[in-house]
Amino acid sequence: MVSEKNANTVIVLDFETTGLSPAYGDRTIEIGAVKLVGGELVERFQQLMYPGRRVDSFIESYTGITNSMLKDAPPCEEVMLDFAEFIEGFNLVAHNASFDARFLDSELDRINCNDHGPFACSMLAARRIYPDAPNHKLGTLVRYKALPNDGTFHRALADAEMTAHLWLAMMDDIKENHSFEVIRFNLMQQLSRTSKAAVSSFLAKHSAKQVVKASGISDSSF
Repeated sequence: MVSEKNANTVIVLDFETTGLSPAYGDRTIEIGAVKLVGGELVERFQQLMYPGRRVDSFIESYTGITNSMLKDAPPCEEVMLDFAEFIEGFNLVAHNASFDARFLDSELDRINCNDHGPFACSMLAARRIYPDAPNHKLGTLVRYKALPNDGTFHRALADAEMTAHLWLAMMDDIKENHSFEVIRFNLMQQLSRTSKAAVSSFLAKHSAKQVVKASGISDSSF
């Protein structure tokens, strides 16, 4: 449960892993996350972690994270205790959030801590906000929107920072194109679940609600 006090704070996170699913025994090898407060990046979290076994050559090549880098890293359980503290009580964002949520749940379960805030998916939101993008992979969207980056991909902190820039860009574009003053986290969640055909009417309806609320007029017609 996210408190009203924490509603203005979002944790944008990314995991690098040994494979595609914890259901097949895959583990996390790196966590990167940034904390956004009122649209400003105020804190970072990054840590390699030892998954209990060697990673294969494909993962080494894909992420640039080698077995030699991991051999002296702290175990997953130790890192997750610190990370659970970092994300406690805040809303969460990830690109392709279903992937990161599975690994987060799996790693937290191992330390008997399965309580975290709700997720929003920047990839699903981007499909609704940028339907004309060539595709909705993070790297493509970074180039499509000319977002800040250092050219590093598939490292957890770099991907989390790019996702944070994408998240903020999407909210700015919604505000500019649909006359929103404030965009709540749950609106972004709802937008991700809205059909493509209904996006314009969904945003128009919620923008009008804000105008009505600001004016003090009853919004019963909505």
